[in-house]
Amino acid sequence: MNHTHQEAFICDAVRTPIGRYGGSLASMRADDLGAVPLMALMERNPDVNWSRVDDVIFGCANQAGEDNRNVARMSALLAGLPETVPGSTMNRLCGSGMDAVGTAARAIKAGEASLMIAGGVESMSRAPFVMGKATAAFSRDAEIYDTTIGWRFVNPLMKRQYGVDSMPETAENVAEDFQISREDQDAFAWRSQQKAGAAMAEGRLAEEIVPVTIA
Repeated sequence: MNHTHQEAFICDAVRTPIGRYGGSLASMRADDLGAVPLMALMERNPDVNWSRVDDVIFGCANQAGEDNRNVARMSALLAGLPETVPGSTMNRLCGSGMDAVGTAARAIKAGEASLMIAGGVESMSRAPFVMGKATAAFSRDAEIYDTTIGWRFVNPLMKRQYGVDSMPETAENVAEDFQISREDQDAFAWRSQQKAGAAMAEGRLAEEIVPVTIA
């Protein structure tokens, strides 16, 4: 048997700045935000036949608000990619964007695709409150959950077997289990900030960050 194996290459990479909760990007819908780097990608590579894109894969962990109903497809359409280009959204919680890139690379390596766009989008600021339906007729109970972070509509069996700690709680547990001191965490964060500052000063970050215009 003849096995064909293709290598996967990253040809270009671009992103928006990363905002903070309730910060300068909070007024922008997630699907609009996801369209910004796609438009920049098309502008930066005018010679590409964008109808040849096999798929647009975005990671998105929430999908409870404006990022619902396949945000990758919505962002692709808003960005002006041809309607014939499909889109798919995947969820591995915090690893979603990375998983999207891996999935795109595997599709190319398997020979099922030759040109893919992969990334991720998230807006914690715009994560909605959600309310489940009543469990009985004429019920007067209404439970509302904040979808910004952590669990909602918890399965009691899941809670009993595994617990439902949120990410901040999990971080506390990990720090305790592996004796990671606050000082070490602060030092790691400081080193990371120094690297980011150096990359900004040298102009390296400007190559990958596209500005976002707020209406």
